[in-house]
Amino acid sequence: MKKSGIILALALAVLLITSCNQGKENQNPRKPDLINKQNLTLNKDLMTPEALWAFGRISDIQVSPDQSKILFGISYYDIELNKGNRELYSINSDGSEFKQLTKTPYSEFNAIWRPDGKKIGYLSSESGSIQLWEMDPDGAGKKMLTNIDNGITGFKYSPDQSMILYTKELFIKNPYDELYEGLPKATGRLNNDLMYRHWDHWVDTYSHVFYANYNEKNITEGTDIMHDEPYESPLSPFGGIEQITWTPDSKGIAYTCKKKSGLEYSKSTNSDIYLYNISTGKTQNLTKGMMGFDIGPSFSADGTKLAWESMERDGYESDKNRLFVLDLNTGEKTYYTKDFDQNVNGFSWSSNGEAIYFISPWHGTKQIYRLDLADNSIDKISEGIHNYISLSYTDAGLIAARQSMSMPTEIFIVNLQNGSSNQITRVNKDLLDQITMGKIEKRWIKTTDNKNMLTWVIYPPHFDPDKKYPALLYCQGGPQSMVSQFWSYRWNFQMMAANGYIIVAPNRRGLPGFGQEWLEQISGDYGGQNMRDYLSAIDALAKEPFIDKERLGAVGASYGGFSVFWLAGNHDKRFKAFIAHDGMFNFEAQYLETEEMWFVDWDLGGAFWEFDNKTAMRSYSNSPHKFVHKWDTPILVIHGELDYRITYTQGMSAFNAAILRGIPAEFLYFPDENHWVLTPQNGILWQRTFFNWLDTWLKE
Repeated sequence: MKKSGIILALALAVLLITSCNQGKENQNPRKPDLINKQNLTLNKDLMTPEALWAFGRISDIQVSPDQSKILFGISYYDIELNKGNRELYSINSDGSEFKQLTKTPYSEFNAIWRPDGKKIGYLSSESGSIQLWEMDPDGAGKKMLTNIDNGITGFKYSPDQSMILYTKELFIKNPYDELYEGLPKATGRLNNDLMYRHWDHWVDTYSHVFYANYNEKNITEGTDIMHDEPYESPLSPFGGIEQITWTPDSKGIAYTCKKKSGLEYSKSTNSDIYLYNISTGKTQNLTKGMMGFDIGPSFSADGTKLAWESMERDGYESDKNRLFVLDLNTGEKTYYTKDFDQNVNGFSWSSNGEAIYFISPWHGTKQIYRLDLADNSIDKISEGIHNYISLSYTDAGLIAARQSMSMPTEIFIVNLQNGSSNQITRVNKDLLDQITMGKIEKRWIKTTDNKNMLTWVIYPPHFDPDKKYPALLYCQGGPQSMVSQFWSYRWNFQMMAANGYIIVAPNRRGLPGFGQEWLEQISGDYGGQNMRDYLSAIDALAKEPFIDKERLGAVGASYGGFSVFWLAGNHDKRFKAFIAHDGMFNFEAQYLETEEMWFVDWDLGGAFWEFDNKTAMRSYSNSPHKFVHKWDTPILVIHGELDYRITYTQGMSAFNAAILRGIPAEFLYFPDENHWVLTPQNGILWQRTFFNWLDTWLKE
């Protein structure tokens, strides 16, 4: 087959930061000017990899104490320098007075308002290590307040402004130090227990929580509230300062911790919420006996109640995420979402403590809900084809971050009663105005067991129903994360559509937002009903006159990568091309190569040597490597060496198997990327390779 070259970028966003304009009409700190750098003939309004990497990425939204201003960060990436930088910005809650507060090469983060609103605290590595800095609300008067050995990783002011808490990495003592004496160049790592590496790093440190007296001149080393315990808070690799908080009276610190180590840590998800008393130095476990993940403590304003997110079962990382509230006066714990068959994420108390607002995935979107504590009623207050990804309560409305498949994150204010919204920021307006997005359609498709499955269909820009298009089946990762209205900087559906493909993205079995039964069906059934769901989706769409059923591909990462490997041996010649990124290929090897043993124990059902374990035996019998003899379709395999969750040898083995079987294959290997692709030039190479492969096998 003749190889058709990748559609190279017509548009390259200029990555020079310009002075920012005031008001809501033009909030771009730099104006993306799309230029024809490659001098190619191509419609100028199509998404390209370079344009995708030019979008500003809003994160960490913080409302001022008087609720009049919003503080947030925007990250931009420079393709030529192959790195990004994050600056701090503010805007009035009504969308006026957009202002850039920092302009340095140090990526300021963890920016929050001081309780009196007169200063903004933030973290920066400007001094050589990450330290706490402060500045005036207009960005003037920047000053470093801490000089703590090895730096800090997060912080919060106490409500009365007398103290701060901060997190810091402590080195784990090596029990084999004496063996290394006189060997300064030795690189060998000696281990005697599990969890010696995690996701993308070797575990040489753990994070502890400290508190120190606050003053505006100099903050000295604080007190370790975890003493000499060999445990971590917050939880790695994804937990942050949101897992730790002050009591409203500034007399205590609540923190999330899983007080386990080694093999015990790797097999358990049982974290708890602990309350440390500043005056006595004593610690109380507030969630003792609750066996799953308990994270994200948050106090009501009056300090009488504590809310947190909780999972029930130890070892199940995708269990129902429940909302619990503890009455600190009576000790009574109330499970407020017992009759709510959905997950709870990212909640915020009302100022009077009578309601909690939260985000929950449902039917392919993430919407805002309100819990009234008085009568335990839950109401959905937002609608629309979008995802809310964070929210903060103000008396005037919820300050929320929102995104969709057609729009990166922007800030909105949402009405507390009816969910109507007004957009506050327009950071990416100039770039979005130059790009035509494809239409997004929601379809409900019947599965093989006669269930209704929501499937997103994304059409190419300027779609012509009289033409026939190649189509891609998108296989979701997780495995238990909903195919929602997410905006991705790698698996971007609009990017795929801009390259002339129709995308079929089913919410197959094993995803949240469709009830707990739908979510849990996948555990112990890899290669089962969820694979039939994939095929139901692509078979239904392949009947459309505008889809060429002879030009179908399947793509996916993580669990989606496994799905592609499995489909490669079980697709009955439906597909003409596959792409698998960071996928599991050999389950037996995966069980012994991964580090979070709770995941494989739960989802695969146990170890491959447990021959009397029917669930485990069914799982291992569905390992993709057992179907390689039926592989007959070109496959591109992508993997990063720093992916310790699913090691790169899984991808290498799949590629080698394809070559040995005489199947056209390519292996894109990143020695410096983890489970994701995070640097600009690697990201663009990923996109170019992705579409070069698809165009080779699916374009006429």
